[in-house]
Amino acid sequence: MKTLVLLFLACTCTINMLANEITGKVITVIDGNTLEVTSSNNEIYKIILAGIDSPELNQNFGDEARKRLEKLTLNKNVTVKIIGKDRLGNRLAEVMIDGKSDPRIVLLKEGLAWTTERDPLPDLEAYRTKAQQKGKGLWTQSDPTPPWIFRRQQTMLQPKSS
Repeated sequence: MKTLVLLFLACTCTINMLANEITGKVITVIDGNTLEVTSSNNEIYKIILAGIDSPELNQNFGDEARKRLEKLTLNKNVTVKIIGKDRLGNRLAEVMIDGKSDPRIVLLKEGLAWTTERDPLPDLEAYRTKAQQKGKGLWTQSDPTPPWIFRRQQTMLQPKSS
């Protein structure tokens, strides 16, 4: 009986791990940290790169970040490891291009992204810090506005409904 229970638990864990991993092709790049992937069973997933936040499209370096992510990922085969969801229900994930390249690292190294506002991952933070020290990308500006601040500012500018 014990063996049967252990076998059931092992199968359940394997199924859950597989459900959190998608293989497919990038079909759209929405912005500097958001893309759409079509899976091998033709489902479309909107994916936000976990651990980074690129400038918004109408912010300095926003379009550059989108174009760079597009060059890195568009029409490429990717493996997506879903690690959670944001407060809006969007899938947060780590993406590997052709099984070997992480676009988050490229964006951070080139100064086209910040690490996340809350609990930045130390491994990613090291790339952001180095780009900032070298004055790359958005770090050529003396005091760039992080996208989370920019979004809050834009929300405050919206007329309030009564």
